[in-house]
Amino acid sequence: MWSIDFRPLSAVALGLLVLASAPGVLSAQESATTSRLSGLKMSGDEPIQIESDKLEVRESENIAIFSGNVSVTQGPTLLKSGKMTVYYARDGGSAATGSANIDRLEVDGKVYVKSENQVATGDRGTFDMKTEVLVLSGKEVVLSEGPNVLVGCKLTVQMKTGEAQVDGCKGGGSGTGRVMMSITPGTQNRSGSQNQ
Repeated sequence: MWSIDFRPLSAVALGLLVLASAPGVLSAQESATTSRLSGLKMSGDEPIQIESDKLEVRESENIAIFSGNVSVTQGPTLLKSGKMTVYYARDGGSAATGSANIDRLEVDGKVYVKSENQVATGDRGTFDMKTEVLVLSGKEVVLSEGPNVLVGCKLTVQMKTGEAQVDGCKGGGSGTGRVMMSITPGTQNRSGSQNQ
């Protein structure tokens, strides 16, 4: 029996936390919304627990596939999906022993991310470790914090700079090609001060 050291995934899990902890992303324009996210720091301080119905390691392909009721927990952050594929860099490390560096992570099948009172959902997500770009996409991507809701079809976060963009749904989702946002007055300041 072998074990896999998933501590390198902490950067990914924390990156996914951005989806749920981005109060600054709640501002909308016509077909795309760009915002600056604050407080985006990647840290491997907390342990990660990954559970799934099945784990398949394909050493020759440098991938590990978690499938069926995938659940990733790190601190207050929870990620759920139907499938998560971890792609390892071809640098001589072993995916089976956890000594390989992670290149990128892909999740799909009803992606759900929750951290405290914030939730993000979509059909699929990717995180590229080299470029530090996080993307959540699907027929409808929904970010919510209490009564505040932001809806589009694609969320792209540049982790290095904190820049985020939400693209509207062209022919899908609401079909309007626009980003939709609903904010309850007074709640954004209260939730923002709690997260700082």
